Formats: sequence, structure tokens, C-alpha cells
Amino acid sequence: MAETLNNEKQGYGSDPVAVRDTDQYRAEYVHSFVQKWDALIDWDARIQSEGSFFIDKLRERGARQILDVATGTGFHSVRLLEAGFEVVSADGSAEMLARAFANARSRGHLLRTVQADWRWLNRDVHQKFDAIICLGNSFTHLFNENDRRKTLAEFYAALRHDGVLILDQRNYDSLLDHGYSSKHTYYYCGDNVIVKPVHVDDGLARFEYKFPDESVFHLNMFPLRKAYTKRLMQEVGFQHVDAFGDFQETYREAEPDFFVHIAEKKYMQSEENS
Repeated sequence: MAETLNNEKQGYGSDPVAVRDTDQYRAEYVHSFVQKWDALIDWDARIQSEGSFFIDKLRERGARQILDVATGTGFHSVRLLEAGFEVVSADGSAEMLARAFANARSRGHLLRTVQADWRWLNRDVHQKFDAIICLGNSFTHLFNENDRRKTLAEFYAALRHDGVLILDQRNYDSLLDHGYSSKHTYYYCGDNVIVKPVHVDDGLARFEYKFPDESVFHLNMFPLRKAYTKRLMQEVGFQHVDAFGDFQETYREAEPDFFVHIAEKKYMQSEENS
């Protein structure tokens, strides 16, 4: 915590576009940025936009114990607690976990929080789960393919034999192939917050976040293609992976702002070869 509190400026150095490192997230989520994150999301508007999608998908699979590995400021952890799930809330950022804990307390909940790096998840989280959720475009903080494979393997190992991983990502295919277009309907619902890419290439999507008080922050992320993400999931052992576009099962590839992957650990005989 002290490390980020004492470093209010995001540490990108003299050439921010050259910063393509998984560990960079530690210097990105500084205190002042985290304090504005809820204005970017707008919890009430987000609830209206995504509805009960994640709750429904988890209930359909009989999931009860959930690990939220990208807790952020706690939006999904709190929603799942209120829906009756048992939740463990993990994040790599102590700042985010502190904010999530405070947000939950203000709503009458006590979060079970763990600060954990996904690449060594099972070192810090010592139980098995029915489901893991990795939301908020968080997986794209991993710049190295070995980090992505290691993380997915850690997720796989933390799930029970019939567990499910739900992971989302921005539609980087559309961004890379057609340029930036976003309705900001589903994920970043806050008013008067401007979100836009300031650099995009095959190895980096650098986004700028500008708030009404003129404060500006950035995030450097790896632009994952949807098919690549699915392939990695299958290669670490997930037996069946579905993708939804902005919470819809049917969509045109270029239209959704975000994709949601639902990866099943168990072999689903009825969907063989699908």
C-alpha cells in the first residue's frame, strides 16, 4: 500500500509506449486513479447494463463458491455476495482491494480479500472454487505469453473438477482491424469520463482516461484477439469455451465492445466437437 500511496504519478518513464511489461500494473493503479475508478464504472448504470448475466451463468452451473480474481473496486464481488454466493476477492493491487473493502462495508458487506499475483495464485489462495471470474478487461494486463499461460493454468488448478472460468476482454479485434469505436454502454458507464486509445499496435493498446476535473490517467494493455484467448484456454485444459458479445450469444464480430469467455473445465459430452 505504501508504495502506491507515495507514488501518485503513474510510472511510465520517458517513453510510455515502450512500457510493455506485466508488472507495470503495480505502478498504474495509484491512489488517485483508484479513487476515481467508481466514477468510471458507475455501479448503478453498470447494474442496469449487464443485468443478471454473470449471476445467471453461475447459477446455471450450480456454482456456489466464487473467486473474483480481478476484484478492482469490488463491483462484481458485492453483486455476487448480494445474490447469495460465497466470494473470495483477490487483486494484485493493494489500493484496489482497500477501495473494494470500503465499498463493500458501505453496503453492509465484509469482503474476504487476498492480494495475489495470478501467476502464483495458488500460493496465496488455498482452496478450490466452483467458479473464477476475471472481469474488467483485466487479463490484458499480461504482456508475456508465458504469463498468460501460467495464469490460466493457475486458474484451472484453483477450480473444482466441474468448475468454470468467466473471463472478459475488450474487442481488440475490432480495434486492431477497424479502429476505435465504443458505445460505453455496458462496461464504462460513467458520465463525463472520456476513454480513448492514444496508441495501438499489435503489442500494445494504451488507453487514456480523462475525468471531469481534468485529471488524466493511462493504462497499457496487451490487445488480445478473441480466437487467441480461446485457444490459450483450450491449450491449458478447458474443454469447452463459449464467447458472448456484450452479453449476447449472437453478434457480429466487429460490433461488441467486449467479449465474455465462459470456459468449462469438465468435458461436456453433449457438446462434443463444438
